[in-house]
Amino acid sequence: MALMPTLSRRYFFHGSLLAAAVPLGGFGSTASLRSMGYKSPNEKLNLASIGAGGQPASDLRAAHAGSENVVALADVDWARGKDSFERFPKAERYKDFRQMLDKQGKDIDAVVIGTPDHTHAVAAVACMQLGKHVYVEKPLTRTPWEARMMTLAADKYKVATQMGNQGYSHDATRVACEILWSGEIGDVTEVHAWTGRPSWPQEMPTAPPPSPVPDTLDWDLWLGPAAMRPFTAGDADYHAFVEARNKRNGRPGGGQQFGFYLPFNWRGFYDFGSSLIGDWGIHILGPANWGLQLDPEHLVSVECINKNSLPPFTFPDELTIKYEFAARRGMPPVTVYWYHKGGGDPYTPPGMAVEEARKIPGQGPQVGPQPGQGRNASGKGGGGGRPPSGSGYNLIFAGSKGYLGTSGRGEGVGLLPGSRWAEYKLPSPYLQRSPGASTGPNHAAHARDWVRACKGGAPACSNFQIAGRYTEWLLLGSAAVHFEGKLLWDNAKGEFSNRKEANKWVKPQFRKGWEIKL
Repeated sequence: MALMPTLSRRYFFHGSLLAAAVPLGGFGSTASLRSMGYKSPNEKLNLASIGAGGQPASDLRAAHAGSENVVALADVDWARGKDSFERFPKAERYKDFRQMLDKQGKDIDAVVIGTPDHTHAVAAVACMQLGKHVYVEKPLTRTPWEARMMTLAADKYKVATQMGNQGYSHDATRVACEILWSGEIGDVTEVHAWTGRPSWPQEMPTAPPPSPVPDTLDWDLWLGPAAMRPFTAGDADYHAFVEARNKRNGRPGGGQQFGFYLPFNWRGFYDFGSSLIGDWGIHILGPANWGLQLDPEHLVSVECINKNSLPPFTFPDELTIKYEFAARRGMPPVTVYWYHKGGGDPYTPPGMAVEEARKIPGQGPQVGPQPGQGRNASGKGGGGGRPPSGSGYNLIFAGSKGYLGTSGRGEGVGLLPGSRWAEYKLPSPYLQRSPGASTGPNHAAHARDWVRACKGGAPACSNFQIAGRYTEWLLLGSAAVHFEGKLLWDNAKGEFSNRKEANKWVKPQFRKGWEIKL
């Protein structure tokens, strides 16, 4: 029996930005759009948020932009949601998003979702089933099965969707696609992309003993579909582990800002997140996904070819994942490598020194953020000025005629070596540019792209027909971490064909009452 339902072969080849599907009377002008819940661009959306602190609070502010209504806020931890509660005092407050939808569903047009990854799908599908447009933080889901269900749900319920991978709204990401499609570097057969070690603690050998649940937190709701376990904030042994880890990683005295699970360390746990694969991989590999039209339909295999350990309940700190894709739409087979590695670039073009690979300051096209505005995965400047460590890139396309690099979330782009970029003239723009300044993390432009879609505009650039497929193939790397050897992917069945035991990492087990059904 197939593990996943089958996806339609329909696919937006160059992404929805080429659609330009604007009715003659303007966004939201047709009766059909209005009947599906779309609004005139001059009408205000009634926004809600599931997750009211941290990143979802930032997303909500960007979507709100002073011109929409915020009517409801849900957060399982009211201490975490305090900033949004105070910013939007007229909004109703909830701990359980299901109660919010039951009581105020008729008042809500669109929902921003930024809970931990393991609850993205249950929350988003519940909203889409009620006809609510949704913006869901990256990675779209924790598992590949959930990503496919999100793709199917968005198509079934005809709502406007967006994943929060802001790099898709950067000019440089689109320029990278245009350079690839121009044939400048020929046929791309390898992609190398990387980040450093995670900043949060991983590789703990044991879980600390239980500790009291904070009064502001509903721990059962936070767990949601995940298996029940005791809450713990950590103990002396855990804090000593974190301090020693910080010293090893060059952050002495960094201490432990967060507890064992909350509010951020959950990213490293198998049951709640996908570590840096989903946290930064979904950003950094964005130009490759778009430019090379990667898709689970064309994925042949995935393999973890290196890892420094295999901890009992968290991801390892260092790893390398290898994805093999078949030929796609006139493009040759390509192998994609994703690295977690400290201490410099894991890949530079053969025969090219790191110094040669870097851009020459002040020479060549300036695309994306001006000096000082960009950030790469290590937090150092990537948009110009003082170059980041290494080549200045954290993704490199290897083509038959040369090399192309991108940096950060896709903020920066350039040909390698730097001398080639210094003399390069950009191809004519092909993809529609983002509706906002392409600077820094680009939250505002990405959120407003979704708001425009909610009001009847063209689909957002990382809508779930694109983001769901992307998340699905990427997170198969999370499954591969648990095994040695190559895992062969059967896309029609949505499962690994040669290691049946690996499929438990493709589709999660849901706690009773939290199952997803379309």
